[in-house]
Amino acid sequence: MLSIDVITDPAAWDEHVLALEGHPLQLWGWGELKAAHGWRALRLLVSDGGRRVGAAQVLVRPLPGVFRALSYVPRGPSVPDPAERGPVCDAVAEYCRREVRGVGITFEPDWEQTTEPLPITGARLATNPILYPTTLILDLTQTEDELQAAMSKSTRYDIRKATRTGLEVRRVRDVETVTAVLEVYRETAERAGFALHSDAYYLDLHRLLGEHSVLTAAFDGDRPVSFVWCVNSATTSFELYGGVNDAGRKLRANAAVKWASILEAKSAGLTRYDMNGLLNDGISEFKRSFSQHTDELVGSIDVPFSYWYSTWNRALPAAKKIVRKVRR
Repeated sequence: MLSIDVITDPAAWDEHVLALEGHPLQLWGWGELKAAHGWRALRLLVSDGGRRVGAAQVLVRPLPGVFRALSYVPRGPSVPDPAERGPVCDAVAEYCRREVRGVGITFEPDWEQTTEPLPITGARLATNPILYPTTLILDLTQTEDELQAAMSKSTRYDIRKATRTGLEVRRVRDVETVTAVLEVYRETAERAGFALHSDAYYLDLHRLLGEHSVLTAAFDGDRPVSFVWCVNSATTSFELYGGVNDAGRKLRANAAVKWASILEAKSAGLTRYDMNGLLNDGISEFKRSFSQHTDELVGSIDVPFSYWYSTWNRALPAAKKIVRKVRR
């Protein structure tokens, strides 16, 4: 019989997640970031007779009216034994059905897709996924030579070129430089036409994730011109954001800064570098230049709690369009 304990101690929670080989989006700091910007975080430890078998950081979003709330488990739960994944998800879903209620729960696990469906009671494929299941995950147990051999020739050339142009590539730790990097991100967003969070959101990320937040930037003199921002757990480095300004594009700094980010994760002993989704766009083509394969995760899985689940799913795309328009 599985049991659930609510964990309220940050250090204890992160110890559970790291021991269970969990994803960085399951760390305490990520939950605190989302809680500072409209969500609520629940940390649920799942045990079997006193033996720790899984952990799920559940983000709860209040919804209007009859919808009440949505529960969401980003890249979780953390369950290393595949045989226990279905029962752990069932236990987490039942807890949220009873304690949170609302329209349902969405799981987006960090698990490879298989031919066998996950045995989660009442589950169905989500119609409104948040994270993309098709991605590119580098195996950091390979040597640097093996990682470079998988790259395109142009990417290897750009990395070598950066060493000749005087670019400095390093990890960013101080708030002043983080703020300068955000200027690069704004220029990137304006050029590409996508919306950003407020500066406060990114500064909260830097503060709340602490050493798990790894921001790597390329500098032309004292000015950042390109960056990659990851969050790291004990096994996985997960790309969140990246950008380049016009000066960085001329210097072709993107490849060098991503390669430095990969090496940072490898030197820290991590085994996976996840580029966080592949689409049919220029950014994804750049990601693919680092390896000639793709990885498929299980995707988004919904467990409905309420009659209003289907109505909410139909309403969500229109709500997202309104939010994007307001942000622009």
